Amino acid sequence: MYRARPEDGVAFVTGASSGIGRATALELVRRGYRVAVTARREEELEQLAASAPEQIFAFPADVTNGSAMGGTVFTIEEQLGPIALAFLNAGVFLPAERVGFDAALIAQTYAVNVGGTVNCIAPLLAAMMTRGRGQIAINASLAGYNGLPGNLAYGASKAALIHMAEALKLTYESKGLTFQILCHGFVRTAMTDQETDFAMPWRIEPEAAATIICHGFEKGGFEIAFPWPLVAASKFVRLLPYPLRFRLIAAALRKAERDRTPEAAVNPSFPPVDGPTQS
Repeated sequence: MYRARPEDGVAFVTGASSGIGRATALELVRRGYRVAVTARREEELEQLAASAPEQIFAFPADVTNGSAMGGTVFTIEEQLGPIALAFLNAGVFLPAERVGFDAALIAQTYAVNVGGTVNCIAPLLAAMMTRGRGQIAINASLAGYNGLPGNLAYGASKAALIHMAEALKLTYESKGLTFQILCHGFVRTAMTDQETDFAMPWRIEPEAAATIICHGFEKGGFEIAFPWPLVAASKFVRLLPYPLRFRLIAAALRKAERDRTPEAAVNPSFPPVDGPTQS
């Protein structure tokens, strides 16, 4: 597997205005990279760039705009040099999906989580293929392993990213490109802090997550997954035949319902495996 190094070019992080994206951009700086960061929220992005003005460079953009992302990748390479490492992190979880089936909400989630990722991969592939090397990591989630009520749009979009990353690895590995998938559990963000109605086992700070992620960029395999107890449980359930899998998940849901606060009892849907990611 090709491993990007700071001397090979710049790192590119989407959804970098907060949470995992922001912490990963700062960790990449600590590891010697110059980092191009993208997000919709321009003010927060400029604040991040101001924290390390010689190493972080803001390129505000919306990943759902394919032509804009193509232009962003071109501008980054023109101004800063080749993108050696890309962390495609931008995504959303829309809490309204817990209320019930909503076709428009599902489409919106897919537009950001899947469409936004595709809009970034397209220009990155074009640029990296000309050089014969490059590393692209996609932020999915443990939520992509198993279907859960109240997690239809988010979980399905993350499952699609896992499938996409597998196909991309098999297609482009022989051409010098490295693809990785990130499947993580609960990470503390401003939005997860608002979720007080359910427990988040093994939740970690974004800085701790960023350390694991960047170590995975340097030495990990195809999948960067944490925390291991939740990863092991999720993968074990995934291997079970459907009748047993559904029975086990249903039992876990009943236990989660019993453990809820009285305020949460009015909303019996199950939470996502990890917290929402900011784009």
